[in-house]
Amino acid sequence: MPCDTVTGGTGIPSLLAMDSIEELRPYLFAIAYRMLGSVAEAEDVVQEAFLRYHAAGAEVDSPKAWLAAVTTRLAIDELRSARARREVYPGEWLPEPLVDDESVMHAETADSLSLTFLHLLEKLSPVERAVFLLREVFDYSYEEVAGIVGKSPDNCRQILVRARRRMDEGRRRFDVSREERDEVAWRFVAAWEDGDVERLIELLAPDATVYGDGGGKAPSIPHPLVGAERVAKALVGWGRRGRELVPGLEHRIATVNGDPGLVFSDPEGHAVWVAALEIADGVVVAVRSILNPDKLAHLRNAV
Repeated sequence: MPCDTVTGGTGIPSLLAMDSIEELRPYLFAIAYRMLGSVAEAEDVVQEAFLRYHAAGAEVDSPKAWLAAVTTRLAIDELRSARARREVYPGEWLPEPLVDDESVMHAETADSLSLTFLHLLEKLSPVERAVFLLREVFDYSYEEVAGIVGKSPDNCRQILVRARRRMDEGRRRFDVSREERDEVAWRFVAAWEDGDVERLIELLAPDATVYGDGGGKAPSIPHPLVGAERVAKALVGWGRRGRELVPGLEHRIATVNGDPGLVFSDPEGHAVWVAALEIADGVVVAVRSILNPDKLAHLRNAV
């Protein structure tokens, strides 16, 4: 259904209906955040979708479907603009992290909110990303997806095949229990705390990679760092350097987008560094390190 089309109705929705519509906000945010990888941008897109719904001044057949379609289209437009900015972004671009967020505590949604998954989505064009998410994560039919992105169902099938292929190129095939993952994370953090390079190397995959996002506003690496020994030495050095730059720096283990991670905070409780661990086959295969203060601002009251 086109985003500016409304049908039927009596003019102004009732207050009860408006309350029910507001309950859709988490669902719409789930779509927008996965599309954009940004908390602030996702919230803006969802708010704009609600404004358009209220401005329409009439009831629609399905507020959920209408708002989801508008949210997705707005996110596609925003992502097209954002991708141009990300092309000149200083160093690696990583999504904004969600820390200890209830929306990623559920097993059925955690995988599609991990920083690993969102980072891989950056390979896709805005429309590919929308088709992939709507079909694979939110279980929309091809006909529904086609109506939202303005393509034919057959075209959407072709887009999805390409998107799956591009996503699979960067995915590691593994099945690890939450208990095993958490155990590896605890051992890894303990070794990091002790500054024990050798123990860290044992807990890292040979091709372990660190992705760092400082956004040009915080110290970071311009390109991914690969190799267990290089990663281990870098992490120990960064931890030592962090304590020198931020006296009273504290850290705690946290759930970052559904995966184990760490949050480092200053004495005032402000997050200054978030690191998410990607774990497979009993070792850490990647660390995604976010220091850009703009991407941690939403965590000010959550640390």
